[in-house]
Amino acid sequence: ADKTIEIEDCAVLFASPKIPYNYTHLSIEQSGHFCVFTKDFLPTSKIGLEIDNLPIFSPHSDFVYQISTEQFQNFEAIFLKMHEEIQSDYVYKYDLLRNYLMELIHFGQKLKPILPLENNKTAASRTTTLFIELLERQFPIENISQLLQLKTPADFAGILGVHVNHLNRVLKNTTGKTTGEIIGSRIFQEAKMLLTQTQWNISEIAFTLGFEEVAHFSNFFKKHSKQSPQNFRELLIV
Repeated sequence: ADKTIEIEDCAVLFASPKIPYNYTHLSIEQSGHFCVFTKDFLPTSKIGLEIDNLPIFSPHSDFVYQISTEQFQNFEAIFLKMHEEIQSDYVYKYDLLRNYLMELIHFGQKLKPILPLENNKTAASRTTTLFIELLERQFPIENISQLLQLKTPADFAGILGVHVNHLNRVLKNTTGKTTGEIIGSRIFQEAKMLLTQTQWNISEIAFTLGFEEVAHFSNFFKKHSKQSPQNFRELLIV
């Protein structure tokens, strides 16, 4: 933006695509760690909040924080675990890396006091949290007999005891997305995982995800990825 910040000893930078910046080395002795991730890596369905709403990624954030040697060591300990995990063959390593990343973000947000939000969003936040819990409770799909039970906004509204329009309005206000968009995004993520990590055929995957017809699943997948499930799987093999 229009700021120049000189880093003394140790610092942590939380960069956002919303703010252009340039990093200039003042010394040849530079060391540290970095993690570059996409917004899709931290979906609302996984972390329970919208990444863009986090104060640390706000365009008004300080985004560079000077830290002590002790604080650097705390940050580095997490990065070292991330370096180790990214090289592992643990099947759920990206879920673990997502947790490490959120730990880094929360450490960063604690570096500067955050003013409390107004309490008029308590009910909406509670409804959003319950919705996310219901959605996530259905995953991961671990065998072909495990069928998705809650698939539509009406399914979730019925369990939560609210009108489907009310649920949609609450989620739109708290996450920026409609109920259908959140559900669809989570099912798509699970579809990609099943296509990547299992040998199940396309029909079996479609069935476990609640699609009565393979064609419906194929159209759904194409809508989210611009390619068919079979093409997605074949490209991974290649």
